[in-house]
Amino acid sequence: MRKLVFISLCLLLTVQVSRADEGMWLLSMLKGKNIEQMKSKGFKLSADDVYSVNKNSLKDAIVGLGSQGRPFRHFCSGEIISSKGLFLTNHHCGYGQIQKHSSVEHNYLKDGFWAYSMDQELANPGITASILVRMEDVTEQFTSKLSSKLSEEKREAKIRKIAKKIEAKAEKGTHYKANVKSMFNGNQFFLFVYVIYKDVRLVGAPPSAMGKFGGDTDNWMWPRHTADFSLFRIYTAPDGSPAEYSKDNVPLKPKHHLPISIKGVKEGDFAMVMGFPGTTNRFLSAAGLKKTMDITNKLRYEIRTVKLNEMREQMNKDEAIRIKYASKYAGSSNYWKYSYVQNKALRQLNTMGNKEQIEADLTKWVNADPKRVKEYGETLKLIKDYYETNREVNTNMSYVSEALLSGAEVPVKSLSAKKLLELLSAKKVKKDKVEAMAKRLKAAGDKFYKDYDLTTDKNMMSALFKLYSENNSEKPSIFKVIDTEYNGDIDMFVNALYRTSVFADQTRFDNFIKNPTKEVIENDLAYKTGESIYSFYLQIANKYVNVDKIEKGMRLYTKALLEMNKDKAMYPDANSTIRLTYGDINGYSPKDAVYYNYFTTLDGVIEKDDPNNHDFQVPERLKELHAKKDYGQYAKNGVLNTCFISNNDITGGNSGSPVINANGELIGTAFDGNSEAMSGDIDFEENLQRCINLDVRYTLFIIEKYAGAKNLIEEMTIVK
Repeated sequence: MRKLVFISLCLLLTVQVSRADEGMWLLSMLKGKNIEQMKSKGFKLSADDVYSVNKNSLKDAIVGLGSQGRPFRHFCSGEIISSKGLFLTNHHCGYGQIQKHSSVEHNYLKDGFWAYSMDQELANPGITASILVRMEDVTEQFTSKLSSKLSEEKREAKIRKIAKKIEAKAEKGTHYKANVKSMFNGNQFFLFVYVIYKDVRLVGAPPSAMGKFGGDTDNWMWPRHTADFSLFRIYTAPDGSPAEYSKDNVPLKPKHHLPISIKGVKEGDFAMVMGFPGTTNRFLSAAGLKKTMDITNKLRYEIRTVKLNEMREQMNKDEAIRIKYASKYAGSSNYWKYSYVQNKALRQLNTMGNKEQIEADLTKWVNADPKRVKEYGETLKLIKDYYETNREVNTNMSYVSEALLSGAEVPVKSLSAKKLLELLSAKKVKKDKVEAMAKRLKAAGDKFYKDYDLTTDKNMMSALFKLYSENNSEKPSIFKVIDTEYNGDIDMFVNALYRTSVFADQTRFDNFIKNPTKEVIENDLAYKTGESIYSFYLQIANKYVNVDKIEKGMRLYTKALLEMNKDKAMYPDANSTIRLTYGDINGYSPKDAVYYNYFTTLDGVIEKDDPNNHDFQVPERLKELHAKKDYGQYAKNGVLNTCFISNNDITGGNSGSPVINANGELIGTAFDGNSEAMSGDIDFEENLQRCINLDVRYTLFIIEKYAGAKNLIEEMTIVK
């Protein structure tokens, strides 16, 4: 946090507000200084127009995308843009679902997908769409029961018990789902109540050549020309309640949908972003920053480089493999590059120096008062002790997680048979339970093998096992097997595993699951490897020491910063709860003699066209529309804008968030940040940080003119 500018929920109504381009604000706390600051920048609505429990408001149009297993962990955001539950998000947010529906015969990744009627929309089991009903500060229900004498472990257990009770009360008698979230590292608590919809269908997506235009080359970069959007629709039971997929379900009738402005944007215009930012770490200590840079980011980049190279080699050989691994590659490469550019930005912006200065100021403040010394005197030592004593463990954990657990899929996939093995190993085998488990594994296997290639996985395992072995003296027990039975030859071991394992090939797996035996599982090389890796992971995890110190240290460190800066506005780190950020549209100067304008145009897409570079291959139809300047109502003076930037404060999870103008109208969709300010998750850089947005006019142009999906345009409320 440059200059230590935060936004405090508890102080919001009584203190000065930080610069408008920094801060991830909780909606229920907008009244007072926040809304005054927003209005001074041109915002024309009230706080109740943004968030209200008693009337329809903007928050009713904001969607958090999750999964049925983790509905409160929103991986992306979206915005409802019609009275029939149609919502807009990023192409990269819908990429996994587009990939799952794709095949060589129907390659929606390559060709795009458009539903010209609702019966053509595609179901996506497991995906959820959450809409906030209300939120409430419940801190008092915790602090009155959390004694300072409690150990961190007992404190956490007490917090979980209290939260569970609050959530149950909020859900009782409703179809709502409730979730209590900690703020300020355990110093404050909020209850969030949602409606979570379970029938979410794919409606439209441009070809990847447009939706991912620029690929890894342009990722985290500006200027940008990516049509990063996809369309989904929420369906409900006939009575409007959340329901699993059914042909009898009907489109959601939302309380509010965003009108869409095609008036265009100009420099200095007010812009706000509403969505579900995932994680920021702006209270991170200097010791924590060192771990992030030297271990997490460094090793993630190095290990994923190897992994991505193996995937890319096979994807370039075969279109079917490209489709199978498209989503996996995209997911891995995103934070591969992020790790590299974040470390670069952290070094260039001297973030370590800023963190050390904050800690020096805090130490001086603490030492000025004996009462503060008593409460906070050991805070920084607790944090430093944790990181110093766990440096080797953190390094090992990063290697195991990235190279082994998140590397080749077959060893970890084989562990899904663990429960089956237990059933087969019982003194009295219950045939009905074995058959039921085998049926579940068969269904899971069908999904797994659809997006699996033996050669790709095998090559990945060889490369990553070698990398792990070369850089770690402490290894899973399976490496002893490699040394003793395969003369230390990793390639020989891996070839044997993929040649024999029932989990490495779908035909073998299907034959095995028809008549499973415990002997096959116990002797399977992939299962032995998976067991060895997972056991080693637990062994490493159990080596962590001083865990109480880091939890207590960070809680007290944050509390001390809040108290020391009580005359400044402060805000909690992002934690996948709905937030609002506001600022304006403007360009920036990233380095000497360089200035970036605030918008890009379709002309820039054509300029980047390169038939020999997969990242920049422009579809012929788009070239034709550009040549004819057939832009419909979405261009101005013969120029079609594609993207623009604003100084809104965003992070991962904000992908797909609406960019809203002063009138509460949609003007764009947030999809990225700029590389020069990738330190932003840790330390906001007010001079450089930019939010990269898709101009909604480019979105509508593609839907109407490129795809001819006028049925979707007709649903929308367009402001001219």
